Amino acid sequence: MPMKLKKNTSLPPSMDEVMTFLNAQTGKVGKRELARAFGLKGAAREALKGMLKTLRQEGKIDVERGGRRISAKNRLPERIVVEITGMDSLGDLMARPNEWVSKAPAPQILITKDNLSPPAGVGDLVLVKIKSLEDGIYHAETLRRVSYEENQLVAVYENGRAYSVDKRIKTGFLLPELPRGVRLDNNDLILIEIPPVRSRRPEARFVKKIGDASAPFAPTLIAIYMHHLSVMFPEVAEKQAQKAKVPPLGKRRDLRDLPFVTIDGADARDFDDAVWAEADTDSHNKEGWHVMIAIADVAFYVPSGSALDQEARLRGNSVYFPDRVLPMLPEALSNGLCSLNPNETRAAVVCEAWLDKQGHKLKHRFHRALIRSARRLTYDEVQAHLDGQNAIEGLAQELQALVGAYHALMQRRQRRGVLEIDVPERQVVLNHQGRVMAIRSRQQLPSMQLIEEFMILANVAAAETLEDAGLPTMYRVHDKPSAVKIETLNAFLNSMGQKMNFSTHSEPRDYNALLQQLKGTAQERMMNEFVLRSQSQAEYSPENIGHFGLALQRYAHFTSPIRRYADIMVHRALITALNLGNDGLSETDDKVFAEVARHISLTERQAAAAEQDATDRYVALYLGDKIGQVFEGRVASVTTFGLFVHLDEYGADGLLPMRALGGDFFEYDERRQELIGRSTGEVYALGNTLSVVLRECDAITGSLVFSLKKNAVSHRGRNHQKELASFKKKPLKRRS
Repeated sequence: MPMKLKKNTSLPPSMDEVMTFLNAQTGKVGKRELARAFGLKGAAREALKGMLKTLRQEGKIDVERGGRRISAKNRLPERIVVEITGMDSLGDLMARPNEWVSKAPAPQILITKDNLSPPAGVGDLVLVKIKSLEDGIYHAETLRRVSYEENQLVAVYENGRAYSVDKRIKTGFLLPELPRGVRLDNNDLILIEIPPVRSRRPEARFVKKIGDASAPFAPTLIAIYMHHLSVMFPEVAEKQAQKAKVPPLGKRRDLRDLPFVTIDGADARDFDDAVWAEADTDSHNKEGWHVMIAIADVAFYVPSGSALDQEARLRGNSVYFPDRVLPMLPEALSNGLCSLNPNETRAAVVCEAWLDKQGHKLKHRFHRALIRSARRLTYDEVQAHLDGQNAIEGLAQELQALVGAYHALMQRRQRRGVLEIDVPERQVVLNHQGRVMAIRSRQQLPSMQLIEEFMILANVAAAETLEDAGLPTMYRVHDKPSAVKIETLNAFLNSMGQKMNFSTHSEPRDYNALLQQLKGTAQERMMNEFVLRSQSQAEYSPENIGHFGLALQRYAHFTSPIRRYADIMVHRALITALNLGNDGLSETDDKVFAEVARHISLTERQAAAAEQDATDRYVALYLGDKIGQVFEGRVASVTTFGLFVHLDEYGADGLLPMRALGGDFFEYDERRQELIGRSTGEVYALGNTLSVVLRECDAITGSLVFSLKKNAVSHRGRNHQKELASFKKKPLKRRS
């Protein structure tokens, strides 16, 4: 029964109040219940009927059975089957309704409680119970699994049992029998199948052996099988790629005499983009710039509906591991004809743009062309040239123009107020034998930013062109942070003594002001990470809501078609929009933009999770000989069972279990993200620095366990008597 919102009144609620109430219900209500909820009587009830009729005509509500069942349009039922699509920055699973036929975007579902064993994972279909709705995001808990990704797990064999490499699964599964001729040794990596109906004795069926858990590159192998990634290409797709040839010039522009250059990391294996710039010679654009961004013409080699296209769409993107790449396209294309290798004729789609001295784009156009890259440069080489340490011979004028255009674009970036979060990316350095030689932060150089700004310019131009043409567009969208995450961020900031108060109306520059204020302080890195956690995830969509982080109204991915399927779709749309050939959008492409957007958003998150899992295991492998050593860390997460401590030096997170905090009883304050000792008043809170001892290190699961170094407690120094008094009134709960 809906709760009563008002005392008896003759004043009807507003339409907004009615919609707010209906949106907060997990089921359907009747007119009488609605009237009682608002305490309506007399004429106010008649006014409510008219209001409901208007809302129904406007398509905002559904009314059934003569008004006895009213619900907000597209409202989810209390129980629904959902597909797990990814994980947010706080570790909660994200999902969408498995069947969604409305033209409106599918609602977001956050699974805040997972009751399944094994735990739910990306790709699973599960029945959930909707618990609440906050700021347009449903909260839910799992009830049962409808399907499990082939019910398969990666496991390590040991004395007749299989132990999952997923650290969340503690069960050891019995293997009742092995196929004839199969012999397993301890430490073998195997694939097992879990029966959909669990028995009291946890059993599994052996599927196949996939490797040795102690062998080189095992972390990558585990990640590939854990996340169901494809390694081999279908034979027909491989043959199609091997038969490809560079197209003749035909109607393409011949830009082979322009000294384009590629600028990438030293370990890059494919080159999607090449750039060129010069000072604009137009007297009306003094100190302006003329630039070209050449992007591999992948759409020419990957016809819509072909075997190559089907496999590329299925993969969605390339996946990058420390020791290898799982490419979206076969090597004959990804490292061959589609890669803009130096001194080789290549087909390209070129974005040509003119900028004024302040970085405003005055105009742009797209061409299909043939180019020949003059040089393959690395970020380090270009940075050394810019710093005056090691000049690049023969390209001084071209590099000067590129830098000039870059500085203009940076002015524009700063005026837009782009979200500037600085969270170092971990880099695992392996030798040829697969041994981890170092874990380090990948350096961020101005030469990298230069290329990023040119790519953003081309991506914006692509989105604008397609929008003006009225063609389907695979937008790259980034929503504002949700009210729930903003509330969490504000609570954390207040506990840290920061007076800023963010809202859903806050802009990227507001977050930048906070981060700039903390620059150079001990809180800088932690605050960058926490602001990042508060942001929504970027995704692909044919519906444009803009890109919050980049402060852009229109944005699409156009510049990496070798490694992202979204970019191929954008290329095809541009070919159709500008009449650049007959290999643009097919009728099938036109109809499936929404479906493809959902799929490639999922594969992107799947790839990121696989890359993260592999890196975690390599880091654990590297730290394996450092058991007993003391590390300086900071509390990255507070839970009911302990603390997760982050080691900035290695980018590693490990558990400091509750039992390691001493003999006190600790209470968990979710709002302030703290553990408070009931007897001592000792507080362990988000951001605390701690000296911890590495006690356990498991490279198979990628997990670390710490203990607290004696006399190494760090807290904020508040007077905790008030907290103590409040917690002593509560029933005692022991957590170990």
